[in-house]
Amino acid sequence: QVQLVESGGGLVQAGGSLRLSCAASGRTFGNYPMGWFRQAPGKEREFVAAINWSATSTVYADSVKGRFTISRDNSKKMVYLQMNSLKPEDTALYFCASTQIHLTIKPGAYEYWGQGTQVTVSS
Repeated sequence: QVQLVESGGGLVQAGGSLRLSCAASGRTFGNYPMGWFRQAPGKEREFVAAINWSATSTVYADSVKGRFTISRDNSKKMVYLQMNSLKPEDTALYFCASTQIHLTIKPGAYEYWGQGTQVTVSS
């Protein structure tokens, strides 16, 4: 009974920026590690970034390292993905997710998923 809702997606031109937000709710939701994933049509879901509960550890996919920043505000039950220098290759449906195990890039370890927010980057 944990709900995750993403927002902040949209259409931007190459080189632009977006900040995605993920709001968590639910009676039993704790300060779990959180991750961002993305999926483009015809492609497998891929890892983007993850952060542990205390925000002392982060991990990024090589394709977004240096351009994207993951952060969280546990008092607000929010996780964010700041995306800068966007490229057309970043176009995808972006999902946030939570895991009850240690920080990981494996999608199978994530138990709860949002419904996604669309990011489209034009040339």
